[in-house]
Amino acid sequence: MKNQKTVTLVQAAMIAAIYVVLVCIFNYWSFGVIQFRIAEALTILPYFTPAAIPGLFIGCFLANLLGGAVIGDVVFGSLATLIGAVGTYFAGKARIRWLAPVPPIAANTLIVPFVLKYCYGAGEAIPYMMLTVGVGEVIVCGVFGGLLLAVVEKNKNYIFKQG
Repeated sequence: MKNQKTVTLVQAAMIAAIYVVLVCIFNYWSFGVIQFRIAEALTILPYFTPAAIPGLFIGCFLANLLGGAVIGDVVFGSLATLIGAVGTYFAGKARIRWLAPVPPIAANTLIVPFVLKYCYGAGEAIPYMMLTVGVGEVIVCGVFGGLLLAVVEKNKNYIFKQG
């Protein structure tokens, strides 16, 4: 049992570290009002392991904090990732593969526009930002995350080997 706790801790730490590194390397790719945070593709990982939930939350929190985000973004942006990760975990428990990217897409689409508006003073309307954030999330979580899900699915016993 002690070994399992260590494995879970290491997996969470690795996921957090990879998230931060991806944010540092890619920052945001932006095409006008549509932004892509490539690290959000990792939000499919709770489908395979609950260790990804704290890993993603801590990774997002640290990336936002180290990246100079305002405190509202650090808190609510990280909570959006946490909510999405928990939803993806339940999709994994139900073994509904197509559902894995939906919770992070929904959480970020609903929360991030309010962060942009009230923490950064974005002038666009909330529904418009929901559309643009949603498009970016569908591409990153849905497309890139879906591809990552397919690759990890084939190697999950090796990648998430327990103890």
